[in-house]
Amino acid sequence: MASKPGILTDWPWKPLGSFKYIILGPWITESIYSILVKDAKELDLYNLNILPLMLWRALHGQLWISLSRYRAARGTNRIVDKAIEFDQVDRERNWDDQILFSAIVLYLSNKYFPGASHLPLWRTDGAIIIMLLHAAPFEIVTEFLYYWFHRALHHHYLYSRYHSHHHSSVVTEPITSVIHPFAETLAYFVLFLTPVMITMLTGTASIISLAGYATYFDFMNSMGHCNFELIPNWVFSIFPPLKYLMYTPSFHSLHHTQFRTNYSLFMPIYDYVYGTVDKSSDTLYENSLKRKEESPDVVHLTHLTTPDSIYHLRLGFASLASRPYSSAWYLWLLWPVTLWFMMLTWIYGRTFVAERNRFDKTKLQTWVIPKYKGQYRLKWQKESIKNLIEEAVLEADEKGASVLSLGLMNQSEELNKYGEVYVKKYPKLKVKLVDGSSLAVAVLLNTIPKGTTQLLLRGKLTKVAVAVACALCQKGIQVAVSREDEYEKLDKSFGTNSEGKLVMSKSYSSYKIWLVGEELSEEEQRKAAKGTLFIPFSQFPPKRLRKDCFYHTTPAMQTPMALENVDSCENWLPRRVMSVSRIAGIVHGLEGWEEHECGYTMTNIDRVWEACLKHGFQPLRIPALSKSYTIFGNLSA
Repeated sequence: MASKPGILTDWPWKPLGSFKYIILGPWITESIYSILVKDAKELDLYNLNILPLMLWRALHGQLWISLSRYRAARGTNRIVDKAIEFDQVDRERNWDDQILFSAIVLYLSNKYFPGASHLPLWRTDGAIIIMLLHAAPFEIVTEFLYYWFHRALHHHYLYSRYHSHHHSSVVTEPITSVIHPFAETLAYFVLFLTPVMITMLTGTASIISLAGYATYFDFMNSMGHCNFELIPNWVFSIFPPLKYLMYTPSFHSLHHTQFRTNYSLFMPIYDYVYGTVDKSSDTLYENSLKRKEESPDVVHLTHLTTPDSIYHLRLGFASLASRPYSSAWYLWLLWPVTLWFMMLTWIYGRTFVAERNRFDKTKLQTWVIPKYKGQYRLKWQKESIKNLIEEAVLEADEKGASVLSLGLMNQSEELNKYGEVYVKKYPKLKVKLVDGSSLAVAVLLNTIPKGTTQLLLRGKLTKVAVAVACALCQKGIQVAVSREDEYEKLDKSFGTNSEGKLVMSKSYSSYKIWLVGEELSEEEQRKAAKGTLFIPFSQFPPKRLRKDCFYHTTPAMQTPMALENVDSCENWLPRRVMSVSRIAGIVHGLEGWEEHECGYTMTNIDRVWEACLKHGFQPLRIPALSKSYTIFGNLSA
């Protein structure tokens, strides 16, 4: 939002929210009706191609945002090395508003503008006219008019009411290019569509020239805001005057950091002519081209969960990535793309960088193995997954990372014995492997409500579950299990440390606090008493079947504001909340600890907990639970 919002700031369909596209219903219905009823010779190709053009523009924009975020995570040729936070993602969430508006304009022009209906597929003279009206060397053209209009937008009156909304994003992303108040976008449409409308009036317009002009605009706009330099130096060496005819991402980036320089649309010539070119333009361009891939200090290794989880990654849909993971009905429309990606990763998959963060001077990266949760359960896939994890460990070691944390099922006992396999295979590893188990135990102990005297432990027993149960028994809390094999395993692990607090129980409804892991059945959940609190110790949360019960998140903590560039959610966790495995790796690196934390051993739980609090990580407080339970603080009791 602009600092002093002016009239027509909001888009007309804002109250409709995600249902805004129903506005196009009448035109789309009319187009479908004409296909079904009219003869092929009577069909208006222009009208029928409006929807495909809009879909292409949306796909084009998404490809740019994914590429930009991938390159930003790797660091190669990055221009501005600052953070993007959730407020920018929220502000730029409705980047498709301008696509919807352009569809409306095209449908209306087809119906009411002279010469707009029944356009031919191609006319060479019309394409030439559009190019000349956009950029020809005389003054009644788009580039020239935009330059002066843009300078006017930086006058304090218009800037505070409109253009400051766009400049709220100092670190730009491709979709930043189209984030403007409605009134400002109206002015842009009048300016940018003028060449198209003139070709329609002169009878020289064509479908391809119109679509090509829109694609050119989107490409140049997205390129100028992508925050990585991609124009090689040899381009300007071959044809030096091109420097004045085509801008680069670094050239426009200076406009967002310096504000009163580099006003041009796509052609810098007017900044040179009128003396508004930034003096550091050439230097920034050269430095950005020289910038190498960033080497991380700490790597978090995770994997995909469900087939559509690819869209929830930071490289996917920004609006989905900025919210906790949940299934969205409209993603079913993308199943052909999802299936293609699944097949691609099945045949050929390589770990990729999905996100970068910074904690003070510590550089963090998240790497993703392109395998799904279901694949981790297939015996014939385990060797392939183990190899991918091993390659990631060796790559992190080669790049000089001090810590690699194993997230989700990358640390499972059946797969690699909580990471111990790699430590034994490569005893000279410099990178330290961390599974976060000690921090998971600490977080769980501080999640159990104060005053708890007994609880039920249910689910597949892991080293975290065993350690938590042992610690609870030593603290005088009765731990009940419902199966003989679980009781025997725990009793054997505890030895004399159970203090008589480990018991067998067949009554599920007697316990209001449940510690749960994988293999918790739906039938068992239904046996729980009303108001039961389910606290997962597993990497994945249980399915929420009971509306009359409470569900805590998987072990996680709130991150401090010192952790930068956090603009996406980690799987199902809330904003600025991270899993303990990820946090454990960060803290391990910050503290400079030299030992591995993997296999069947754990580091000192109190030490890890105190280190997390020292660096600003805080217990996760869930308002819905706070009304019914007083939680946290048991570890220090």
